[in-house]
Amino acid sequence: PMTITLKTGDEVEGMRAAGRLASEVLDLLTPHVKPGVSTEQLDRLAHDHIVHVQGAVPAPLNYAPPGYIPYPKSICTSINHQVCHGIPNDRPLKNGDIVNIDVTVIKDGWHGDTSRMFIVGEGSIAAKRLCALTYEAMWKGIAKVRPGARLGDIGHAIQMFAEHQGFSIVREFCGHGIGTKFHEEPQVLHYGRPGTLEALVPGMVFTVEPMINAGRRDIREDRKGGQYDGWTIVTKDRSLSAQWEHTVLVTDTGYEVFTLS
Repeated sequence: PMTITLKTGDEVEGMRAAGRLASEVLDLLTPHVKPGVSTEQLDRLAHDHIVHVQGAVPAPLNYAPPGYIPYPKSICTSINHQVCHGIPNDRPLKNGDIVNIDVTVIKDGWHGDTSRMFIVGEGSIAAKRLCALTYEAMWKGIAKVRPGARLGDIGHAIQMFAEHQGFSIVREFCGHGIGTKFHEEPQVLHYGRPGTLEALVPGMVFTVEPMINAGRRDIREDRKGGQYDGWTIVTKDRSLSAQWEHTVLVTDTGYEVFTLS
């Protein structure tokens, strides 16, 4: 059976604190995301702030779920047609790039997980539209969160909105329960049927993090020059992909977002 941990009292406070720190890292990086800066530089800034200022731990660093090599950096940076888990490197960001920066910090054992899209310099209308509507899709899902609702309600709201805009939803990756573990039950799909799957109860904490493609939903491993770095996922048709993420608590009356800026 699914074991979903429910957070109460001090546990909620711990998650709230971790969420606040994760969003603080993205705020810190925001003025630095501009043409000519490398994702490696952004990673270093984030790492130093998390470790030395926040007294926290970057969860992605050396993270190795079964079948994966240890992740080598402290944040994920997914550019343009990269869908997720892009590894920071020394390539400078270019005018018009879009980049998702995904930050997860561990503070006093609790995880805070959030990501945002950034447009580097002047983005195209299509790029700006994808980023803005993916943000809106995430919030359409979060707005469904309350006791008695079901996980399928969240996925359905996101899917209907995104597909109505002519976009597609990546199916292979989903939101997840979070707490003392980076990834725990339940899985939070970003597509589905209303009134299906797990019922939401107060104390559940999970991420809502839709990955939305401008083109088709098909994805693949990013094999640059025949090599695979073990992590980076791209759209098969090389269309742009966007993602936003928040960590959300089910409250007695609705929801609380732990990772607001």
